[in-house]
Amino acid sequence: MQRFLAARIVSGRESLRFQRCFSQVAQQKEASLHDNGVHLPKLPPFDYSPLPYTGPSADEILAKRKEYLSPSMFYFYKKPLNVVDGKMQYLFDENGRRYLDAFGGIATVGCGHCHPDVVEAIVNQTKRLQHSTILYLNSAISDFAEALASKLPGNLKVVFFTNSGTEANELAMMIARLHTGCHDIISLRNAYHGNAAGTMAATAQCNWKFNIVQSGVHHALNPDPYRGVFGSDGEKYARDVQDLIDFGTSGTVAAFMSEAIQGVGGIVELAPGYLPAVYSSIKKAGGLCIADEVQSGFARTGSHFWGFETQGVIPDIVTMAKGIGNGIPLGAVVTTPEIAEVLTRRSYFNTFGGNPVCTAAGHAVLNVIEKENLQENASVVGSYLKERLTALKDKYDLIGDVRGRGFMLGVELVTDRELKTPAKAETLHIMDQMKDVGVLIGKGGYYGNVFRITPPLCFTREDADFLADGLDYVISKM
Repeated sequence: MQRFLAARIVSGRESLRFQRCFSQVAQQKEASLHDNGVHLPKLPPFDYSPLPYTGPSADEILAKRKEYLSPSMFYFYKKPLNVVDGKMQYLFDENGRRYLDAFGGIATVGCGHCHPDVVEAIVNQTKRLQHSTILYLNSAISDFAEALASKLPGNLKVVFFTNSGTEANELAMMIARLHTGCHDIISLRNAYHGNAAGTMAATAQCNWKFNIVQSGVHHALNPDPYRGVFGSDGEKYARDVQDLIDFGTSGTVAAFMSEAIQGVGGIVELAPGYLPAVYSSIKKAGGLCIADEVQSGFARTGSHFWGFETQGVIPDIVTMAKGIGNGIPLGAVVTTPEIAEVLTRRSYFNTFGGNPVCTAAGHAVLNVIEKENLQENASVVGSYLKERLTALKDKYDLIGDVRGRGFMLGVELVTDRELKTPAKAETLHIMDQMKDVGVLIGKGGYYGNVFRITPPLCFTREDADFLADGLDYVISKM
């Protein structure tokens, strides 16, 4: 680790020399064995080659992006990747190089890139009717709503379609406030629920909050088993929610809102027993329970179809997006008939919510998940990948924690295991080197030191080995 810290301040010439050396290692089979005995892994074989790319180069795209797009749009890697093609769990750059996608477009691509069944549903619906309005009847929206409701427990059967997770969470918060007549909402520290005015208030990381009016949301202690003050004792964390109700509100609340596994927050799975205790307190205070399933829903956890099911609870409102459409802009709010009734007090309308092309895609996604047993695959292969990553934790002190379930896994890097000092620079370095190996992973957490591993659910055991071997190889060189 000290060698790596020293390497941070090498000259530009030394940095270029290191990159050239790495390229040579990547291209020469005889050099694929490092002196510490860790092999440079090879991508699993895959029977697909994209058509030659004839579009603008990465440099040309970056120049246009800087001139015409918002400066708030950031990108990964020192040299940004120009992704031009995708097939199932793989992406291809402008030169035709294949990468293993272990990020899934931020936990969005569930069935796989350009899955033929989803593409066919989109194309067929687009040819027949691209856009209408909910003021007219169309079977695509009603059929998908019925299929979606069948995947939810209890009386969760009324669906409102939106265009994104932020929009779904905004609507859920408004519904809760209207239904209860209360304004106060409780969410968790380290949470991310969106970037509009209401959801930004529910979000609890300063990195994602602008200095605008954000009212009526209280943030409870995060039940984080790794960094939290009570470890894995969910019931102790839950007492803070009761304290917020008693000392921060009038004694009644509109809602409690949480992810079962915090995505942007660094793949933090809530401590066991937390949600049952919290839901009990919220119900006694007259509030509703909102489950944000934008990232953890649609079989990603493997063990369950929805993240909240891992805690054995049934919420009053469920929000979803990302995996619902495999990349199509689509979100939804699902609740009970009684709660849904509040929106009839005024006119609620969404121009694109329930668009026939988007809902046709969503319906196809549900069918693919079931037909190809993707939930079981997420459970089996995800558990195997977690075992491989945990073994690397035992091998390298740099890895402080491995967590999550299914294909929603986090690997937290620290420079000191006792102090849990975030290894920010090391995280960026490894991400770049993993790209050179051929693996794309995301990062998150408040400190930006957690690898977010959220691949398409068609990820194979061979893919898992390639990812783990690649991480082993990169860390071994530091």
